[in-house]
Amino acid sequence: MPDWVQDAVWWHVYPLGFVGAERDAPADGAVTSRLGRLTGWLDYAVELGANGLALGPVFASSTHGYDTVDHRRIDPRLGDDADFDALVSAAHDRGLRVLLDGVFNHVGREHPAFRAVVEQGPGAPTAEWFRLRWPADPRPGTEPEYDTFEGHGQLVALDHSSPAVADWVTEVMTHWLDRGADGWRLDAAYAVPTSFWATVLPRVRERHPDAYLVGEVIHGDYARFVQESGLDAVTQYELWKALWSSLNDGNLHELAHALGRHDGFLDTFVPLTFVGNHDVTRIASRLADSRHLAHALAVLFTVGGTPTVYAGDEQAFTGVKEDRAGGDDAVRPAFPDTPDELAPYGWPTYRLHQELIGLRRRHRWLHRARTTPLHRDNRQLGYAVSADGQRLVVVLNLADSPAAVPAAGAAELLAGSGSVRQPGTDRAVVELGAHGWAILDG
Repeated sequence: MPDWVQDAVWWHVYPLGFVGAERDAPADGAVTSRLGRLTGWLDYAVELGANGLALGPVFASSTHGYDTVDHRRIDPRLGDDADFDALVSAAHDRGLRVLLDGVFNHVGREHPAFRAVVEQGPGAPTAEWFRLRWPADPRPGTEPEYDTFEGHGQLVALDHSSPAVADWVTEVMTHWLDRGADGWRLDAAYAVPTSFWATVLPRVRERHPDAYLVGEVIHGDYARFVQESGLDAVTQYELWKALWSSLNDGNLHELAHALGRHDGFLDTFVPLTFVGNHDVTRIASRLADSRHLAHALAVLFTVGGTPTVYAGDEQAFTGVKEDRAGGDDAVRPAFPDTPDELAPYGWPTYRLHQELIGLRRRHRWLHRARTTPLHRDNRQLGYAVSADGQRLVVVLNLADSPAAVPAAGAAELLAGSGSVRQPGTDRAVVELGAHGWAILDG
């Protein structure tokens, strides 16, 4: 993993939604320069504490960005190459790295490589790009059956055993790194054979050894996937699920178990951690008790990992993902032109993010920190995080009444609220108010 990732905190933006782009690409391909609207938010991201801008899809697509039709062209609803270059330059001027979202498991039906197959038949030069099943006597214009991404007919799965596909993905990734991007999030990486990534990624790193390459992996053996693929990291969905589920159920044993598994992953790689992203219900909507949003954030910013904040979560935006056409719209809204136009009631959550990100920056060893449980109960949890001879203590209370949580070594209060009996000793106890939390020097 590149050295700079130790200090990375990403602010994750879904650009098509953020700038209020129309749902479908314009038929005439007319370019509307909207990426510049993001530039007006970069200082806001820096003031939050982020030093990375993780962009959702920015390449030409038919609708939502994940049905890409040209990986070498900026989506005309966002702008053009000049707009992209200006955004990257403005981000770098502020110390923000830029992460791109690469969809290389599949392409949109209107991608020229697939259109050539439909128009020319099995003899099309790009027929080997796809997993196709032809009728007995195919003719030009005959459409084959084809593998899709999770049953979506508009998303045509690529054949990752094809050397031509490996060459093409390598070229696309290298092209945008050459233009100034600092890394890639590889969409649906879990659906692609690890052998494909193991072929492509070393070729990309020959040109860009300092690039950060992270894969979207929802379930499965994370550590094995990283080892076999050569990725730097994968997305930590296990911890995401355990956070909101344990807080909602009043079952912090689940979170303690997930933190133990998280430590195991850290033996192999440093996961990309988050409490929200463009594919899931907003954390402020997911939690049954809004008072526990701070608990989720306290965990996110104290455990090992590379934290990501999904744009709007730092303002306690709400939004529920639904399983229907347009069901992502609520979690991918348009933002106002400037941060000054945000509603006033989200700023306390923004300031809490600032406080916790600031604490993490003062303890940069947290990137690879391991957790040790100090106290586990359904509604109270205490754990220590440590690395490089450093240690912090985190305590959580979900109960409607105050709680005294054993927390060996807990001393000075760094964030949250509470008091410590016998601080700095093995018998230290942190007294928390109802639904309280605290981070302490350990």
